Amino acid sequence: MSGKHVASLVTPDTFTASWLFAVLSSLVASLATLIPSFSTCSFDSTGERRLAERLEQKLDDDYLLWHNVPIGPKQTHPDFVMLHPRRGLLILETKDWRLETIQQATRQAWDILVHGQIKVVMNPLAQARFCAIQVVNSLERDAQLIQSAGPYQGKLAFPWGHGVVFTRITRKQFDDAGLGEAIAPNYVICKDEMLEDADPEVFQQRLWDMFSHSFGGALSLPQIDRVRWNMFPQVRVQTQGALFDDDDADAELPDIMRVMDLQQEQLARSLGDGHRVIHGVAGSGKTMILGYRAEYLAKANTSASKPILILCYNEPLAVKLESIMHAKGLAEQVHVRNFHKWCRQQLVTYGQTVPKQGARMFDEMVDNVIHAVDRKHIPSGQYQAVLIDEGHDFAPEWLKLVTQMVDPTTNSLLLLYDDAQSIYKNKRLKFSLKSVGIDAIGRRSVILRINYRNTRQILQVATAVASNLFADGDESDDDRPQVKPIGCGRDGATPLIIRLPTLRDEAIKIAELLSDAHQEGHAWGDMAILCKDWDTMDVCAAALLRRKLPFNLRKRSGEYNPSADTIQIMTMKVSKGLEFPVVALPGVGHMPAAGEDEQEAARVFYVAATRATQRLVITVSGSSSFGQRLA
Repeated sequence: MSGKHVASLVTPDTFTASWLFAVLSSLVASLATLIPSFSTCSFDSTGERRLAERLEQKLDDDYLLWHNVPIGPKQTHPDFVMLHPRRGLLILETKDWRLETIQQATRQAWDILVHGQIKVVMNPLAQARFCAIQVVNSLERDAQLIQSAGPYQGKLAFPWGHGVVFTRITRKQFDDAGLGEAIAPNYVICKDEMLEDADPEVFQQRLWDMFSHSFGGALSLPQIDRVRWNMFPQVRVQTQGALFDDDDADAELPDIMRVMDLQQEQLARSLGDGHRVIHGVAGSGKTMILGYRAEYLAKANTSASKPILILCYNEPLAVKLESIMHAKGLAEQVHVRNFHKWCRQQLVTYGQTVPKQGARMFDEMVDNVIHAVDRKHIPSGQYQAVLIDEGHDFAPEWLKLVTQMVDPTTNSLLLLYDDAQSIYKNKRLKFSLKSVGIDAIGRRSVILRINYRNTRQILQVATAVASNLFADGDESDDDRPQVKPIGCGRDGATPLIIRLPTLRDEAIKIAELLSDAHQEGHAWGDMAILCKDWDTMDVCAAALLRRKLPFNLRKRSGEYNPSADTIQIMTMKVSKGLEFPVVALPGVGHMPAAGEDEQEAARVFYVAATRATQRLVITVSGSSSFGQRLA
């Protein structure tokens, strides 16, 4: 994107978080954005690959390109989809046919020679138009994407077109064979028009000539997000309504459509095979990408005999992820477990000793699984893929165990982590990933720096207390880069920091504020009280009980229901991986506790504060260093 494009398109009114990556990358890149990335695209032919190279190289950096990605309500797979803020939407079909392959061509059907046999296929232009019409019809349901007045009222507010690329037929061959009678010449790019030395302006003009519907104007950045939301259901952060359900064609579209940013989408679609590591700051969409990856693998390998395993440390996060997979109808194919529950199930399933209740029960459980795998009493390679969330909380022996669970024929493993959220000191990454069998160096390891979850004000408070976590970072360390989060620029209410005489007063005030938030329209399930310990949880529960506010007190496994419309009360540590629009943090004035390491307490506070997406309330009755820092 050139400087003039930034000036004309990015304004305070139109700027959205999902486009921050595009704006930043435009400062250092000059190629069009191809999704998936070129190195991970699966091309059907050398001609298709050559076209991808030309599109990426010849188009300006404000073009977006998708290759072979399911699109629209029917989830058709056009070869290429091109989107440009001023030029509009273009669907391209690629044909790697030689001239002698085509036996007969009409505007309806073509006879082609395949392995010596005649095969009748749809006219390639009609094929591209079919995909385009499907998408256009769905986009025209969105009132913010159509023209509200004038001769084209109700039609798309931006141009759209479709065309065909013949990668092995020259323009002369096309003309001499009379193929222009079957496809108008302006809808075609030929082999000799997409050479490496082709002039970029001439090449782009050939694409623009394919736009038969040229009415409308430039797309704003929020409109482009809406186009992506409609075209690609997979990138929706929150799916509301059954937009593409044939039985619910009148489903109401949401006013705000949250989608992955371009880096997230490109990464999610480009992970490829083998071992992959994503180091992402809090709120950068790591878990969302993990969910996309699990769904993609499950749908791409429906005949696979082995399931996919998602592992995380915290039980509430596992419960939430499991509910998401269940809602998508993938519970049989995608197994979601917190690590210790998975260990116990392995021991039970394969008739191994399950430790008795006790102080070392969990450690013994893990040891028993490791020894059973070593003795081949528990089989390795049980899963077609293993995806690990909260990898920063996994001990080295856990990771070494889990890597053995991946089927060696797929070798598909994804590890997500953020060292700043590593709140269990004894498990923190103080070892190389390679030493535990994870081979993901170079391009197989990616850093996500942008925090989308929190408002600028919430992130500022969270990082102010935890600033030391990012002070001495060395991003040259592939295993443990210390990356300070970059805010997405979303503004919100300034966090409330309230000083009160006692912890009981804190709880009473929090109950009052949450009641007010409910009156303003927040559901009870939008709220969470995150506490430093169980005693603080009990004080807060008593305050909610006196006000007769619905709440759930989570102290043990199985006591968290993500779909319940109740205020969630849990410890700060257990909240990791979750998010809530409204979060209250009581007892911060007593952090760190006597004898507790300040930096360790800062990690816990950082995790808790970054759970809030809209409002953050911090109450302080003590005089600890955190309380003084927040004064």
